[in-house]
Amino acid sequence: MIMCLTVMTFITACGTKDKPTAATMTDASSATPAASPSGAAGEAISVGVLHSLTGTMSISEVSVRDAELMAIDEINSAGGVLGKQIKPIVEDGASDWPTFAEKAKKLLLKDKVAVVFGGWTSASRKAMLPVFEENKGLLFYPLQYEGLEASPNIFYTGAAPNQQIIPSVTWLLKNKGKKFYLLGSDYVFPRTANKIIKEQLKAEGGTLVAEEYTPLGYTDYNSIIAKIKQAKPDVIYNTLNGDSNVAFFKQLKDAGIGPNDITTMSVSVAEEEVRGIGPSVMAGHYTAWNYYQSTDNPANKKFVAAYKAKYGQDRVTDDPIDAAYNAVYLWAAAVTKAGSTDVEKVKAAAKGIEIDTPEGKVKIDGENQHVYKTSRIGQIQADGTIKEIWSSGDTTLKPDPFLKTYSWGAEVTKK
Repeated sequence: MIMCLTVMTFITACGTKDKPTAATMTDASSATPAASPSGAAGEAISVGVLHSLTGTMSISEVSVRDAELMAIDEINSAGGVLGKQIKPIVEDGASDWPTFAEKAKKLLLKDKVAVVFGGWTSASRKAMLPVFEENKGLLFYPLQYEGLEASPNIFYTGAAPNQQIIPSVTWLLKNKGKKFYLLGSDYVFPRTANKIIKEQLKAEGGTLVAEEYTPLGYTDYNSIIAKIKQAKPDVIYNTLNGDSNVAFFKQLKDAGIGPNDITTMSVSVAEEEVRGIGPSVMAGHYTAWNYYQSTDNPANKKFVAAYKAKYGQDRVTDDPIDAAYNAVYLWAAAVTKAGSTDVEKVKAAAKGIEIDTPEGKVKIDGENQHVYKTSRIGQIQADGTIKEIWSSGDTTLKPDPFLKTYSWGAEVTKK
């Protein structure tokens, strides 16, 4: 059954005991007390919030934590879930993948949380995955990623490759040129993303000029920029993460390479990173996401206003912030429908749930626990905002994490 709500009305439609939704009325007869791990602590439901609050990834992840806490506050203000308040337990993954696994285990086994909202890099997700599977926990992961995964214990509220990477490469080939220079941080997301891009380039008439990787936190890009100058690509496809983006784009500008000289497309640089790097450095460069602060719909206007009112007018929203915020509401909607925080009941109830969010409608795919999304490409403006210049349209894209709908997808999955 599909349940369609808006996140802004969910807190009044689903968050209170005396205003049940159709879903809660339909499933009320099957509601049972939560089983362990239930997250129940007296009259509160404990949930985990696990992001890098220190280290190289904190530039991106602190704001994602803030978005999740804002959603929890909104739901609590409207009465909570199943008549109970949500109690967040915040932990720091510290930009260290073993620490993510350790903290996830602590949240599940010691704190008995009902769910964890967490992670950013695929390395952090891969480290946590066995912890959630072995302990029958539930993770909502808010980032776009490289695909080729569908854990029964994870809901993926960011984009699969067919909702971000693949549409952006097609757009670049049609509008910016055929020669690609691939630059990424040295871990699973950039390497797998580039495997996908290389097969797509072969299939769609593009050319790989070079492929480079640097460690997370790397800051000296002068020698790579010299190679880029020599190679003269049409496009730099950027999968750097964290503080490395600050160094790369500042040094690129210092080397006299601007967006009119070589097109850059980034898939891990959003408004929050632009704020950290500096709009004057980033203006003119391109990004591919599913949401921008400038996304024009009533739900987003309310969301942006609420976020700035809570955290400061200088703060910005971005795609991971939106996906993290949505994750809390999707989980709460599934709990409400299930009448329980029991993991298996929540998973079953989540199938097909659809809500209106700041990015537009998102729906949980019951087959793979990813969400339907709209693909968008934007150009960074001088004021730090991102102007949408292309989208996949009103029809949301079904997630295809294993690239089954592409003739060349098998070449990626077999490697």
